Formats: sequence, structure tokens, C-alpha cells
Amino acid sequence: MTDLILKNVRPMGGALTDLAIHDRIFVENSDPAAEVIDCGGRILIPGLVEAHTHLDKSLLGLPWYRNEVGPRLIDKITNEREVKVSLGLDPQVQSERQAILSVSHGTTHIRSHVDVDTHHGLAGIEGVMATREKLAGIVDIEIVAFPQSSMMPRPGTVELMDEALALGADVVGGIDPCGIERDPKGHLDAVFRLAEKHGKPIDIHLHERDAMGGFSMEEIIARTRAHGMQGKVAISHAFCLGSPDRAYVADLQAQLADERIHILTTAPASAPVPLVRELRAAGILTGAGSDGIRDTWGPYGNADMLERAMFIGLRNNLRRDDEVELALDICTYGGAAIMEAEGYGLGLGCRADCVLVEGETLAEAVALRAKRKLVLKGGRVVARDGACILEAP
Repeated sequence: MTDLILKNVRPMGGALTDLAIHDRIFVENSDPAAEVIDCGGRILIPGLVEAHTHLDKSLLGLPWYRNEVGPRLIDKITNEREVKVSLGLDPQVQSERQAILSVSHGTTHIRSHVDVDTHHGLAGIEGVMATREKLAGIVDIEIVAFPQSSMMPRPGTVELMDEALALGADVVGGIDPCGIERDPKGHLDAVFRLAEKHGKPIDIHLHERDAMGGFSMEEIIARTRAHGMQGKVAISHAFCLGSPDRAYVADLQAQLADERIHILTTAPASAPVPLVRELRAAGILTGAGSDGIRDTWGPYGNADMLERAMFIGLRNNLRRDDEVELALDICTYGGAAIMEAEGYGLGLGCRADCVLVEGETLAEAVALRAKRKLVLKGGRVVARDGACILEAP
């Protein structure tokens, strides 16, 4: 492993300094024989964290997909399940394409929800696992076994989820216990039972809004308490926390904080969203992600988590510099803490997963979103000037 010295760098926008890297971690004393990279006074931040996406679904690199899908969530789910066949979508190739794009923008950690259903079986899990192995040392990929098409209405899905976790999926996924599953007790009992059996954390998609979403959230909270899974459960989207009944939301957030349940947001423009300042004030750990990127659900997304920080800022009306820094923190330290990324950060002894960004301040770095000059993974250069060292297939 080549030793490195990052010369003339400003960690988190602070004072100019030099940082030494030895054996993949930041160390105090540099080796005189170490390779020196002059960072030109740029800001160094820890690697960006894509904590909610779907690597197996992206259409990157494929011909343009004409989207004429109906408006309901179930319309999109059903269409996607069928179109994967007609397009001949290869989850390994597509996941690799998206992961490499993420690395080019400075992402060093990805949590991907990967479909498990009776139509495609474990093809998605196996494909993304192959990408995870292929890109080891370039990016860390955490796999959520995700029952996108539901569990309870589709017999055999629970057994496939069990197989996916035994095969090597890292997290138990779930989806709208009422709106999609139509069986909140059965679905959540199955999710928590799988988590207990395999010793895995949980990440549940909760698109349900208002009172329905609040009911499902309270059921998740109750099971987290009953199973002693504090700090091991995340809720993605959590649109019900954007409800206009702020007194009810405040009570939900207090319960989430008590059970150390995390929130993952994509800051969409089309739905109510959790308010990140309230989450921070309540002590609720918050991460973020791009969700789907150029897929059958929509044509948007570029896997840039600095852009996602901007979306969080816009959606939450974050304007002050310290508020924009909160958005960036959600896209770095927040996601890393939820994923329990070992040795994350810029301190001595931390793993040298980091990215150089342009700007005088952290807020300006988010506003500029310039090409990343340098991305390191474990002290190894994995991207330069906005391009990953690997070419996408």
C-alpha cells in the first residue's frame, strides 16, 4: 500500500494543513518516501454516502426508455417488474454502471435496496453482490433485500428474502405495510422475524402519508422496542413526518428518538418530507440518497450526493451557511453512521475515504458542485477530475 501525503488541504473547510495516510488510514507522522499530492488549498471532506438507492434498476447506458406509466405507486412497481424482462436488464452490469458514476462524484459508501420477488427470484441480489465483489476497494456496497412487489400478497417472497439474507444481503428491507402489503401485522412480523433470525438491521420504505403512515410508523416503533432493536432500524422516505399535523408529527419524532430509529430521505419535490432541522433537534440520525437513477420510474438522477445535499437544502429551505452544512452532514456523517461505516471521518485513525471539493467554504462546495478533483478510498486514488479510474461496462 502506497503511503500518501495530502499537501495544502483544508479538512472540512478549516485551516490549511498536510495530512498523512499510511496503510489506508490517516496517521500523525508522514513517511519521507510517501507520494505527495498537492491539493491546492481545496477542502477535504469524508467520502460522500449514498444511503438510499436502487443499483439493480438503473437504465444507465441503455437506449432511452419512454415512460408512459400510470400515476399510482403500484403501477410503477408492476411495470418495472415486467419491463426488466423486455429490456433484458442485467442487474450486475447496471449496478456497476451506477456505482462507478457514484464514485466519480466522490461517493465511497452505497446502501442499495435490491428487489427480491417471485418473478425474478434472487437475480438482482446475485448481480449486485457480483458488483460489490468486483468493486471492492473502490466503493463499499451494502445490500438491502427489498420486497418491492410485496411479501404477504405474493406467497414465496418471505422464503426468498430468507435466502437473500443467507446468501449475503446485509439488511432486511420492507415496504408500506398498509398501502402495498395490506397486512401491516403480517408484513412487519415477517420483517422483524427475519432480522432476528439473521442478526441484520432493518430499512423499511414508508411512502404512506398522514394518519396511515403514522399508524405504520407506530407499529414499526412498537416492534423495535419489543425486539430490542434500538439503533438498528431505519425508515426510508417517511412522508408521514411531513404531515401538516405538526403536533402529531412531534409525538412520532419523540418516539423515533426514544427508540433510536433512523430516517433516510431523498428530499423529493413531489411528496411531503421529514423536516431535517426538526429531526436534528429531536436527536434523530438522518441520512440521504438519490433513490432511483434513470430508471423506469423517472428519467432523473446523476448519483451526485453534493447535488442531493442541494436538494435537501432547497426542500427544507436551508439558506444559512450552517444550514447548508447540515445538508452536507446528512450526506456524509449521517448516512455513514446509519450504515455503521467503520472508521469513517477525517481524524487520526480514520479510514482514508475522502474527496476534494471546490470552494472557500462547505456551503460554497454544495452550491458549486464542481467536478471532484480527487477521490480516495482507503488511501487509494479511485477518481480524478470527475472520472472514476474504472470505465463503466
